[in-house]
Amino acid sequence: MSAPANPRNASVAVIGAGDYIGAAICRKFAAEGFAVHAGRRNGEKLEPLVASIAAAGGRASGRSLDARDEQDVTAFLAEADAIAPLEICIFNVGANVNFPLLDTTERVFRKVWEMACYSGFLATREAARILTRHGRGAIFLTGATAGLRGGAGYAAFASAKFGLRAVAQSAARELGPQNIHVAHLVIDSGVDTAWVRERIRARGGEAALEALGEDQLMQPESVAQAYWALYQQPRDAWTHEMDLRPWAEPW
Repeated sequence: MSAPANPRNASVAVIGAGDYIGAAICRKFAAEGFAVHAGRRNGEKLEPLVASIAAAGGRASGRSLDARDEQDVTAFLAEADAIAPLEICIFNVGANVNFPLLDTTERVFRKVWEMACYSGFLATREAARILTRHGRGAIFLTGATAGLRGGAGYAAFASAKFGLRAVAQSAARELGPQNIHVAHLVIDSGVDTAWVRERIRARGGEAALEALGEDQLMQPESVAQAYWALYQQPRDAWTHEMDLRPWAEPW
């Protein structure tokens, strides 16, 4: 974009506003002055986040959202645009599962694809419909290491994230000349969440948790800051793919 929008007259739609990265993104953009419209499964879980943003002087709304449902996604983004002109759509749906290939059912494969790829396509397309009318904006999509290479047990997840990356690349080439910044973030690390810490404990016990050094797990707030930095980029130097990893992560 030629210059950031006036955040007091712009909205950010966050699809996949979960308890960690999604919530951190909402808090960051609300703190910068944007009106945030958040969506997730079980939308009642957004109530504490919305309340905390309001208590800090920000603007936020949220509701249940099925990111795989075309009409629901269209309505959700229209709601954000009605609150204030839509400036940014951030897609942050995860769907990280691990199943051996022979145990990956058709249902698992299809559901993971719907959550991590198909829903990203819907979000990108419907956000683009609005942003092209505005003549500006940004669409950011949260990816994963699995979008770069498959791993044992990740046939479903990796294929979906590969697809999401392809959607982002295609959209970036098509929408860039229309002043819409599309970027894909590769999160190459465990994020510091209760779920990740429990997985570490399950694999290596308490000793594995105690062995974690400082900043070896990625903080959700750091991901949110990366998204904010992307949004701040001038359009003569846009980043279309960014990989994030802690200093100690092997790669």
